[in-house]
Amino acid sequence: MLSKKTKYGLKALTYIAKSEGDNPVQISEISKSENIPQKFLESIMLTLRKSGFLGSKKGKHGGYYLIKEPSEIRMADVMRVLEGPIAMVPCVSLNFYEKCDDCPDEHECSVHKLMIQVRDNTLKVLRNNTLADLSGSTVVKTS
Repeated sequence: MLSKKTKYGLKALTYIAKSEGDNPVQISEISKSENIPQKFLESIMLTLRKSGFLGSKKGKHGGYYLIKEPSEIRMADVMRVLEGPIAMVPCVSLNFYEKCDDCPDEHECSVHKLMIQVRDNTLKVLRNNTLADLSGSTVVKTS
């Protein structure tokens, strides 16, 4: 199940991508518009800034802005930053692989085989969708 952190992060990124002009968007505006608790959103935005999706500007007209074009922000990358591994079990994770304690041979494991299919299909969807797809954004950001 998708965590609230990830859901709110996707909503905030989409809101920024849809914003008009090059002005940074304030957290209070996103919080109010998207019905996201402001303190929680501050933490999420900091994570997205540290991960290279957002830039920030301090001051009266400050806020957050996209560093990359919405079409360059793949959902797989956002999901990994906010949610962690995309795979449902560690033995099929591409970036966070761990052998399962209860499985003597993962090549013979029926769960392993199924979870590889789930991982591959999930990755296909997430890699093929960008922030532009979520936001309907075709506006070129210059910030």
